[in-house]
Amino acid sequence: MAEVVVTQKKSAIGEKGAARGTLRALGLGRVGARAHLDDTPQLRGMLRKVAHLVEVKEPTT
Repeated sequence: MAEVVVTQKKSAIGEKGAARGTLRALGLGRVGARAHLDDTPQLRGMLRKVAHLVEVKEPTT
């Protein structure tokens, strides 16, 4: 299964609770935090919800 690297680029201050909860569920908590996650349809839906706060990259091997 493919893997993606998600980096939090903006703060969650001022965001609705759902967006803050989604960041927490992704394993992110502060600006600059990174998480290596499996690329699934569920993950893509979560990333779409917080796309304005995160950056998604395919890892280079």
